[in-house]
Amino acid sequence: MADFSSKSPEVDAPEQQMEFEHPLTERIRTFLRIELLNQQACFHADDTSELGARAALSSLLDILNLFRRGDVRMEVIKELETQRNILASYIREPDVDRELLEGNLENIKALQSRIGDSGTVFPNLLKESPFLFNINHRSSIPGGTCTFDLPDYGYWLKLPHEVRGKQYREWLESFAPISDAVSHILWLIRQNSQPMKRTVESGLYQTNLQGDARPRLIRVLLPVAGGIYPEISAGKQRFTLRFVHWRGTDVRPVQVQEPVTFLLALC
Repeated sequence: MADFSSKSPEVDAPEQQMEFEHPLTERIRTFLRIELLNQQACFHADDTSELGARAALSSLLDILNLFRRGDVRMEVIKELETQRNILASYIREPDVDRELLEGNLENIKALQSRIGDSGTVFPNLLKESPFLFNINHRSSIPGGTCTFDLPDYGYWLKLPHEVRGKQYREWLESFAPISDAVSHILWLIRQNSQPMKRTVESGLYQTNLQGDARPRLIRVLLPVAGGIYPEISAGKQRFTLRFVHWRGTDVRPVQVQEPVTFLLALC
């Protein structure tokens, strides 16, 4: 249950920690990928260099290709309605922070309106823009977007950043209602469960996934300085965390044998 009480539970967490997430449904898997690619696309948008523009466009094309694999728009609409119903059910709960709850309901309503206003047909930039289509087609070839392969791309990269940036922001804006909704949905899902401390003796943690309110996202938090990370595997009935030592890029990791303390949230 999401925490909308006026007093949030305290969590004994280290000051510096790293987080690992693992999706338990295909919808959340897609949303996490959209979130990452959108963050990359927005980050590189402010880079004024040609290489920065290439990185930005690469992230944009990854997003567009991900959108082509399924009806992402409908999945987002369904999930917004699910989250709205969940939040609405908390209205009568004792000690609910009504201002926070109502603010989140308003946010969902605004996101639903933006998606509705954007039309029923999701923008397909790869069909509408021969420029993007050709770059995307050549991107499957290592080094296939060199200037001698795509002179129009080379010309675009030489344009002033203000000109490139304006066009790039227009492309990003075409699917901003979806990417913004995904970001808010994932924020709500992450709030569904406060991380709790767990300890395992020999680096292996297993537990069953039971009950009607099945989690859809596993979050594991560990101290940055610990030199340990989890390998997460999950099925319909249970999931396993195998904690291993980081030993560099040239050596296989080995399972931890000593006790490991970590924070776990099932959202």
